[in-house]
Amino acid sequence: MKRTTHTARAAALAGAVALVLAACGGGDGDAAPEDGDTGTDSGDTADGGEEGGEPLIIGSLLPQTGSLAFLGPPEIAGVDLAIEEINEAGGVLGQDVEIIHADSSDADNAEVATQSVTDLLSQNAQVIIGAASSAVSLSVVDDITGANVVQISPANTSTALSGYSPFYFRTAPSDLIQGNALGNLVVNDGHANVAVLVFNDDYGITLRDVAKETIEAAGGTIVYGNPGEEFDPASDDVIPSVVTAALATNPDAIIVIAFDQTRLIVPQLAAAGFDTSKLYFTDGNLSNYGEEFEAGTLEGAQGTLPGAFPDDAFQERLLGVDPELNDFSYAAESYDAVILAALAAVRGGATDGVTIQENLAAVSGAEGGTACTGFAECAELLANGEDIDYEAVSGAGPFNEDNDPSSAFVGIYRYGADNTYEWVKAEFGEL
Repeated sequence: MKRTTHTARAAALAGAVALVLAACGGGDGDAAPEDGDTGTDSGDTADGGEEGGEPLIIGSLLPQTGSLAFLGPPEIAGVDLAIEEINEAGGVLGQDVEIIHADSSDADNAEVATQSVTDLLSQNAQVIIGAASSAVSLSVVDDITGANVVQISPANTSTALSGYSPFYFRTAPSDLIQGNALGNLVVNDGHANVAVLVFNDDYGITLRDVAKETIEAAGGTIVYGNPGEEFDPASDDVIPSVVTAALATNPDAIIVIAFDQTRLIVPQLAAAGFDTSKLYFTDGNLSNYGEEFEAGTLEGAQGTLPGAFPDDAFQERLLGVDPELNDFSYAAESYDAVILAALAAVRGGATDGVTIQENLAAVSGAEGGTACTGFAECAELLANGEDIDYEAVSGAGPFNEDNDPSSAFVGIYRYGADNTYEWVKAEFGEL
């Protein structure tokens, strides 16, 4: 244990490249209350705060079906691992944490998430982890937060969600950080004329806009994929014409911001003779494609994924929960979301949504405190009356006034001949 700052810790991580963004806090949502306002100290107890009160019930709203289903297994494993470790350490306020898993699907099947949220609220979930898709979260966030239930997304990146509600948090950074890293990656690779194949989705548009601004600020040009040139994510029939239009601009590189549509886009680009090593993906389609594409199709292509690359020890712990995992995207952010929620309940002395909301920023380190890792160590410090600074496995910094991570890493990955990706380096950014 030591007193530290997240900036100092980030500077010490190998492979991190300083990438400081001068960005203003976005959104007019109220910040989580600071200790001394409406939050409670770890020594205080609210109704039900003593051991034997209401157990902490966490719901997950993560993709089990739909175009983002590949993100579900690592995210669910991160949630389950955190709950397993919390309960092994004695639970929250003397009781085991309960988990209810529900499907979020995707934005094209919005009714799935709506029904799942209804079910989770009816089962008295005080915290909901999810959704993975920003568009899905935007469709249900009012229902969740309006019930004074805390929503923590491990994967939302849309800037539209910054400061959306005092009860909405996320452990993944906004597109202000990932878009900047993506744009810099493309420019630093020497590309000046860049096409963007982007679907008409809030996630895609906001990420495109930030990357476009970064590329153009460095003297580059977006030759295709500017506003008004997005494609309909619900229509696979438009993919051939979109690919043809993009290639007609003779781009040096192509950024693909899409979900499952990527599986149609890549073969068509390859068949048209485009050098697919000049492709760039983002978190929504950075996946191990393996034999889905001809060997060597993606060799040299790159992608960005928010979060520090999970070390071997954390991967082994995840595999202990789900031995079938072959992807770890957003597992760390999901794990962090659960640990933070549990620590907020411990600090506030109760498991209701209001108490957790009031204490989340504090346990993330927003008010300083003793650095700690994992639930057991941090909970012990809280029991001793200390302020804590939870060191996130994902590398994310404390929540800022918009309930976003104040700093984060963005991993840079490169594909090999087997169409699977490997970590290359991490870039550090802060708001």
